[in-house]
Amino acid sequence: MRPFRIDIPQSDVDDLQRRLGSTRWPGRQPGAGWERGVPLDYLKDLAEYWRTRYDWRATEARLNAHPQFVTEIDGVDVHFLHVRSAEPTAVPLILTHGWPGSVTEFLDVIGPLTDPVAHGGDRGDAFHVIIPSLPGYGFSSAPGEPGWDVAKVARVWAALMAELNYDRYFVQGGDWGSPVSLHLGLADPEHVAGVHVNMLVTIPPSDDPAALQQLAPADFAKLQYAMAFEEDGTGWRKIQSTRPQTLAYGLTDSPVGQLAWIVEKIKEWSAATGVPEEAVDRDRILDLASIYWFTATAGSSAQLYYESNRLTDDFLRTWAGPWPLAMPVGVASFADDVVRPVYSFAERILPSLDHWSEFEQGGHFAALERPVEFVTDVREFVRKIR
Repeated sequence: MRPFRIDIPQSDVDDLQRRLGSTRWPGRQPGAGWERGVPLDYLKDLAEYWRTRYDWRATEARLNAHPQFVTEIDGVDVHFLHVRSAEPTAVPLILTHGWPGSVTEFLDVIGPLTDPVAHGGDRGDAFHVIIPSLPGYGFSSAPGEPGWDVAKVARVWAALMAELNYDRYFVQGGDWGSPVSLHLGLADPEHVAGVHVNMLVTIPPSDDPAALQQLAPADFAKLQYAMAFEEDGTGWRKIQSTRPQTLAYGLTDSPVGQLAWIVEKIKEWSAATGVPEEAVDRDRILDLASIYWFTATAGSSAQLYYESNRLTDDFLRTWAGPWPLAMPVGVASFADDVVRPVYSFAERILPSLDHWSEFEQGGHFAALERPVEFVTDVREFVRKIR
């Protein structure tokens, strides 16, 4: 285990700005909305902001303000932030991001989680926070062999927590972080005290057709939304789950291509109704795009889809449960998330479901969009069992 500091060469920053300035733009699409993809005028404006006004060094400094480390586990260099609380009763909490996320998603919640008193909270709610970059994402290296699905990542996280000498810890995740966290509960039941997720996939039970007829109108609307999304909103998933390497060439060579691929998901999966910045600050969006660009991880990050999501059976094993966990599980559901779980279905796949929250505001990127609600819900879940 060795200390790590982010220091992107200035030549890479200059190269990014040069590439943004010489972008070869496509023609205008029919119509003016987002239904055919990211609108040309919007992306031109955002790319120009990235080139001339966005300050990568400020983001680099925000990250480097926290202790970071790299340790090799199963041939992969795992990068992680490790911020210990000064409170003597603090408990460990490992936070896992997803795609197109990174460790920057959690920067605004580190302070409230590790030092609750300084943020108007109770010292009894303090955590030691561990935030790893998924293998092949950001500053973690990419696996050099196949087989790195979510279950494998979960086992690596268990090894990481053991290396940090944490005997009992809590787990939290959204997007890919959700199945990784649930699998971590399965992989390390002797040490995981509780699992909290802000995304949960629930599907109608195949062995109980009557379950659909018993749904409340609001829950039935969630299923209708899921069906519409599966038909119209899953192009990214199908490509990354089947041909990630082909996609990687374009995204690794074009910063505007990488930006468009990410910003479309911020818009569609968040609470934004107009432009993505309604939900996530423009600089925070560019933090994500910059990390994927500077680390050239468009392709390696997409490999997790191929490993875990390629076939229908893979998808069901990865996302749909059941999850026979021995420890309590908490779920926070945000109304504008692209994934909207049904409580009666969740009860069937989570026998140890102990905590359920529904929020009227917020979307897929909970820690970025609604950091106060995110922290409050994690605290409330852990408070019951810590």
